[in-house]
Amino acid sequence: MLSGVLSGRSERKDMYTAYVTSKGQLAIPAKLRRKYNIKRGTRVNFVEVNGKIVMQPVTREFIESFRGIFKLKPGEKSPTQELIEEHAEEVRRDEEKIARHGV
Repeated sequence: MLSGVLSGRSERKDMYTAYVTSKGQLAIPAKLRRKYNIKRGTRVNFVEVNGKIVMQPVTREFIESFRGIFKLKPGEKSPTQELIEEHAEEVRRDEEKIARHGV
């Protein structure tokens, strides 16, 4: 459903209403709390996207959804490995320069 909100498409099947208290608090409807495993103390992030407020509970399931997104493809080098190789090449060039000029 979040992708629909972000793209502007309406994939909404159910609509829930809540009211903000004088302290700025908002009660999440029970059906949504159960569906998204939101319990007391669950952290919730709010993001503004195209004039809309998107609420994302930071649950174990949400965190686990990121598993593997930084996994390297076969033959791909990590950014750390690329930096190590670049530095080694710079050192090699500097040593050649010193050897040529006798500095």
